[in-house]
Amino acid sequence: MKDIAIRVEGLGKRYFIASSQNRYLTLRDSLARSVKAPFRRAASLLRGHATGAAELHEAIWALKDVTFEVERGGVVGIIGSNGAGKSTLLKVLSRITAPTEGYAEIQGRISSLLEVGTGFHPELTGRENVFLNGAILGMKKAEIDAKFDEIVAFAEVERFIDTPVKHYSSGMHVRLAFAVAAHLEPEVLVVDEVLSVGDVAFQRKCVGKMQGIAGTGRTVLFVSHNMGAVANLCETGLWLENGRIAALDSVDSAIAQYLQSVSSERGGDSSQWRRSGSGEARFTAVRFLDEAGRPSEMFSMGDSVAVEFDVEFHRSFREVRFALEVQRAQSALRVLHITNQDCGFQLSNVEPGKRTIRVLLPRCMLYPSTYNISLWIGGGETYLDYVQDVASFSVVQSAVSQRTTRFHQDKGVYYAPSEWVEVEDGATGDSPSTEAVARSEA
Repeated sequence: MKDIAIRVEGLGKRYFIASSQNRYLTLRDSLARSVKAPFRRAASLLRGHATGAAELHEAIWALKDVTFEVERGGVVGIIGSNGAGKSTLLKVLSRITAPTEGYAEIQGRISSLLEVGTGFHPELTGRENVFLNGAILGMKKAEIDAKFDEIVAFAEVERFIDTPVKHYSSGMHVRLAFAVAAHLEPEVLVVDEVLSVGDVAFQRKCVGKMQGIAGTGRTVLFVSHNMGAVANLCETGLWLENGRIAALDSVDSAIAQYLQSVSSERGGDSSQWRRSGSGEARFTAVRFLDEAGRPSEMFSMGDSVAVEFDVEFHRSFREVRFALEVQRAQSALRVLHITNQDCGFQLSNVEPGKRTIRVLLPRCMLYPSTYNISLWIGGGETYLDYVQDVASFSVVQSAVSQRTTRFHQDKGVYYAPSEWVEVEDGATGDSPSTEAVARSEA
């Protein structure tokens, strides 16, 4: 039987907003409205509406029909664009706001870090706030005492621990708040994008701490726009779009689907591409094809990836040159830069009109992630067009490697098949037998 830590069923959260700006009123209009106001409020109460909502006509569902379960010890990354409902979901789960419909059950003590200074009293010192937060979480003083030095050391605020937190910088707020939330041993840890306030070193430290928490069987919900951090920390991805679940899958698959949707919106209209150059030739379309020549934006490690693009030439060229760049979408790390000259391909005596070029990446061994494509074209001494991040494709883990654990993006970029062998004493330089070799490729 499943040990469920979080159960969400039909969850919805609705807000009312003004549908339009009120027009300017005359004095007579204002007096008439003030006389009628008590009667309107009474009518609203009789209809079961809150009086404050009587003037608000448009309903916005920040969450709608959200249903999912998280097993104890699960690590879930919640992703999506701004306004998708991620923070609203965490506020409902943390009991900060009540749902409009549906319900959410949390088994165990929950600790939340949703914004800078969450749960901190500005007039109290850092030391006093640590004990206050521990008490709110249901910790006994002896338990907090046992963890106090570790919390302060992790937050790196030893010199300021007896200073009122109203004097802390936002980074100091985050360091201490995260240290308290993570070290007081909650059964469920909820962390929003607030970690982006801290520096890079502290972000890595936090991700490492959350990995340690997950390894002890506790549950973590993590919201971030840093897809690399989500991929490395989480096992499951929950993609929210317009308040609804768009995907609930393995973290790699959920991230790939989300980034591909962003890529489709970005790459569908070439007039929206970021470009520079003389404009005498322009890229107009980019496609990805699988080994069978079918359109695809998701590939397994070891698959061949074909990048096909259209170019519109506006004058004649004796010779043109191409370059293709591949970057990790999560970190903007450039992992490949290839040109037509690498394989001896040359496009000469080009006349005005459209040409289609296909670049094949055989047996692509990129690590599981999502990658952006940029394209460059030059003629003579002039570069004609350079379009950045115009399309994305994703690589997922496959049996090309026999490892049973996930590939972590911070461990490498490109996978190389290898052979491992134990060399017996005195056998150095001898060719190992077939039986003695363990190959990394299935």
